[in-house]
Amino acid sequence: MAKYVLLLVVLILGAATATSTQSRSLRSCNQVYNVIDYGGVGDGDTDDTQAFKDAWKDVCKSSSCPVPIIQVPSGKSFLLQPLTFNGECKPDQIIFQIDGTMKAPSDPSDWKCQEHRYCKQWITFDEVDNLMIRGSGTMDGQGSTWWERHSSCKDHKHRDKRVCGRKPTGLVISHSQNVHLEGLTFKDSPQMHVAFERSEWVHASNLTIQAPGDSPNTDGIHLQHAKNIFIDYSRIMTGDDCISIGDGSSQINITHIACGPGHGISIGSLGIDGKSETVEDVHVSYVVFTETTNGARIKTWQGGKGFARNIVFENIRSEGARNPIIIDQYYCDHKHCTDHSSAVKISRIRFENIYGTSHRKPAVHIACSESVPCTDIVLSNVHLDDDDDDGDGDEPSTYCANAQGHARGHVFPPLTCLS
Repeated sequence: MAKYVLLLVVLILGAATATSTQSRSLRSCNQVYNVIDYGGVGDGDTDDTQAFKDAWKDVCKSSSCPVPIIQVPSGKSFLLQPLTFNGECKPDQIIFQIDGTMKAPSDPSDWKCQEHRYCKQWITFDEVDNLMIRGSGTMDGQGSTWWERHSSCKDHKHRDKRVCGRKPTGLVISHSQNVHLEGLTFKDSPQMHVAFERSEWVHASNLTIQAPGDSPNTDGIHLQHAKNIFIDYSRIMTGDDCISIGDGSSQINITHIACGPGHGISIGSLGIDGKSETVEDVHVSYVVFTETTNGARIKTWQGGKGFARNIVFENIRSEGARNPIIIDQYYCDHKHCTDHSSAVKISRIRFENIYGTSHRKPAVHIACSESVPCTDIVLSNVHLDDDDDDGDGDEPSTYCANAQGHARGHVFPPLTCLS
């Protein structure tokens, strides 16, 4: 009996030792690739692009560690030219830890774009699956000079071709799956701050995105051909849409967002130049719009094709948004707009539990096409008061044309077009 007891003790001690050794091995295997070790200076003036390229190259070659970490240390500011991290990597997962500042060149003429005449993006992750981008750091696009020169684009004699072309997006995640973006601050991108393009299963959480309210086209997060996207617990303050959802996007869940200044959360615009474009299965909830140009918005161009359907906006508070609820099938961002009979089909849209104040009349604006009317539009438990800044004391108005659907529960101001 004593032999069996002794054998049992040996087996237990052996298993414990093996588990401990394995645990230490896993902890030590999260190898850290600090960009400082690759020649990064981090003084905000020295070009550190090559250090990031070299660190990424070694991360991608790493085969001994399942989760290598590329580290951007705190207390440092790294000046970076447009840079693409591609996904030809051995590790099953990569962590990109940003605790310092990544900074773009401040002058548009200093941007070095290798493949294109115009810089389309600043930092890109392309075909990188199982990626975690996290930290307490900042990605600073330094876009103020781009915006200042943008006003001169109307003057053809003094046009800056680089600025008047397509301005670069700050961070682009493209052709990737299972990506997590967490904790970072994005500021002052020349154009959009973050874009998810042709990617699936992306989770963005606890982000701060900020740019002046008058900065042009500085969307917070843009989706294009994106599926199974989750965006939550974030503060977005920009000069354009806080979140814009473009063509080919579906299974989108957006929740707990503070938006403003900005243009609200928008589906579209869809159908420009007669294109067939689609968005479906979008759920937006627990959002506060503070003095935004719009709130919950769906916008499509005349002459387009396709659909926007199965979309829910619920549990939303408007604090002085100009157009808290808006569907616009006549969207046009320039003066010369042509009437068309075709339109993107809008159906199965629900606005529920939306309350607060509207800064401009009408508080609810639903303008649908005569030839392709909106169908199955539901407003349920909506109450929007005039914020009364103009002192007239009138209740907010509504506009509704060519829409079919229902008003349920308490709806104020009332929509006569919905039964």
